Amino acid sequence: MTIRPFLLALMVVPVLGMAEVETQKTEAVESIDRQAGQLIEMSDQIWAFAETALREYRSAELLAAYAEAQGFEVTRGVAGLPTAFTARFGSGRPVIGIMGEYDALPGISQRASPVKAPLEEGAAGHGCGHNLFGAASLGAAVAIKELIEADELKGTIVFFGTPAEESVGGKVYMVREGLFDDIDIALAWHPSNEIRADTASSQAIAELRINFKGRAAHAAYDPWNGRSALDAVELTTFAINQMREHVKPSVRMHYTITGGGDVPNVLPEHASLWLWLRDTSHDGVNELIGRVRKVVEGAAIATETSGELIVASGSYEMLSNMEGARLIQNNFEWLGPMQFDQAEIEFAHQLQEATGKEQTGMKSTAEPLNENPGEPEGGSTDVADVSWVVPTLHLSVTTAPAETPWHAWPVVAAGGMSFGHKGMLYAAKTMAATMVDLYFDAAARAAIRQEWLEDRDDRAYESFLADGPPPLPGE
Repeated sequence: MTIRPFLLALMVVPVLGMAEVETQKTEAVESIDRQAGQLIEMSDQIWAFAETALREYRSAELLAAYAEAQGFEVTRGVAGLPTAFTARFGSGRPVIGIMGEYDALPGISQRASPVKAPLEEGAAGHGCGHNLFGAASLGAAVAIKELIEADELKGTIVFFGTPAEESVGGKVYMVREGLFDDIDIALAWHPSNEIRADTASSQAIAELRINFKGRAAHAAYDPWNGRSALDAVELTTFAINQMREHVKPSVRMHYTITGGGDVPNVLPEHASLWLWLRDTSHDGVNELIGRVRKVVEGAAIATETSGELIVASGSYEMLSNMEGARLIQNNFEWLGPMQFDQAEIEFAHQLQEATGKEQTGMKSTAEPLNENPGEPEGGSTDVADVSWVVPTLHLSVTTAPAETPWHAWPVVAAGGMSFGHKGMLYAAKTMAATMVDLYFDAAARAAIRQEWLEDRDDRAYESFLADGPPPLPGE
């Protein structure tokens, strides 16, 4: 294995220590190879369950039961989330956390086929690869647990089963509950169409629920006696769309009208809007919330209705960590590129053809480390909230063909295929190897934490969560 100079600078350890680290990494990789059949089976089961936010009962239990069978101490239903759990093994410091997701997206059911073919029309599907996410992270946690159990590593490993990333933001509730307070460093990964150590941030996001109350009346006989709550919603959406010219290019605003009356001949007494606001920082999002609040007040005045704006949830921007990214990059290089066979490449070409993309196949080699990532691309994650309370390392691994659309049927198909499985196992091995580095090297942990403290710059973390319990299904 070739060790880069920057890694030598981070890891001030004896040569014999280096040999020990490589031995432990090799053992961790071998553990994941031994688990491969079970991890693939779990991933495929979660893919078939396709359970959406806070309904991941079977998916969560499948992972929790596997952790329990491997000797972890499992606590289910944490932070008021019935499908969240923690699995802990070991004692003392360092305490390393690793996150796993398993929620699906509504409406994108798909077979493992290179043409669009729903398993069940209108049902959910894993269009973000979270069936792979949870299984890979748990496999890596088990590999570390075995090294701790064999007294080859010292410390504690904690797997966090984190539901509802696509909606609700389960990790934000887990942060609020203090579940990450004793963690020294956390890791997460995400399925992708390339392999990279993530150094870019994400967009901060706030989820707003806007409700108007008016006065019902017959729409033909005496509409002057009514005040339409739907009019207020429409004025609100019109004003938001007018705002688009007067916000920074980094801003994203998207909404759906969730209530606007039942029949045309009754003026709606109640109407509601579900609005998401995004920007590069939570400060920018807070500014947007203030502007939308004025819009709601104005719409209520103009329509003689009453308006309510609730900031229900949201996530901060990600605090990426360059020191940690360098460790991840080194382990990509230590593992070498992914390998895809001809049948997998052909399937990838078919998916790309079906979505109008160039037939380039799969990206199998890690991208160069991006040390100047610039502004984040579109997208938000509740992993970001974790990154504000504990240093968090993040990586992405190829599980779908290049350029295929995300949150769509091609990624669902890929997640049930062998190249999705290969990406899952590669991610597990990378995270396990990186955790070996972290357990072994106190200097690396200190450098990661120092960078995190400098990035936080004493800024307080105050989540966007409204007071009260999570919005459980049916509530």
